[in-house]
Amino acid sequence: MWSWDITKLLGPAKWTYFYLYVILDIFSRYVVGWMLAPHESAALAERLIAETCAKHAIEPGQLTLHADRGASMRSKPVALLLADLGVTKTHSRPHVSNDNPFSEAHFKTLKYCPQFPERFGSIEDGRAFGQDFFRWYNHEHRHSGLGFLTPAVVHFDQAAQVRDHRREVLAAAYVAHPERFVKGRPQPADLPSAVWINPPAKKTAAQDAPGTTIVTSDDQRLDPISEADSRAALMMIDRRATLITPPLVSQCH
Repeated sequence: MWSWDITKLLGPAKWTYFYLYVILDIFSRYVVGWMLAPHESAALAERLIAETCAKHAIEPGQLTLHADRGASMRSKPVALLLADLGVTKTHSRPHVSNDNPFSEAHFKTLKYCPQFPERFGSIEDGRAFGQDFFRWYNHEHRHSGLGFLTPAVVHFDQAAQVRDHRREVLAAAYVAHPERFVKGRPQPADLPSAVWINPPAKKTAAQDAPGTTIVTSDDQRLDPISEADSRAALMMIDRRATLITPPLVSQCH
């Protein structure tokens, strides 16, 4: 799954901007494509997406592309292109500002970089900065959400080997100086297993209402419900309520 967004970069004079388009893989955080342009347009976004999908040999039905609800993101040229490529598109919920968190976090990393200038003197300056920044971000930046691995290591399936090497180094350090590790034998940071744009809400078992007590059939502390109690309970059911049977529930999922 990829995420894409556009951010403004200040130009050489007041009210002048350059527009940075960035596409990244949300699992590895690897930037798969970017472009700096003098304006924002659906045609430029269409070109970037098409060239990036071709570069990474994306097959129809393989990719989901997420974006916010900006004009370029919801434009007809982009929608038609994604349909032609067999790419599923998703958008942020209306009036929800944090539904594209991976792209927003990436832009924060970009703009808080110590080398990030207050303004770019020209679009060529911006592109030169981008070349250096995205190379550093993909291949040198150790991301806390990736177990302090680089996006390139995770994206190109080298994470397990790097983590095994780290485990060996930590084990050797522990053997040589165990007194330095007050919490015991050190372990490398865990690798990511899954990422979410919108994590599913945690639900109680059997989708119970808050405060519901689950009782198993082998709980011997409870008295069985008598037939009279059962009939009384049935009389309390709202006759207008819709009964959802298990087959219908499974269809909803």
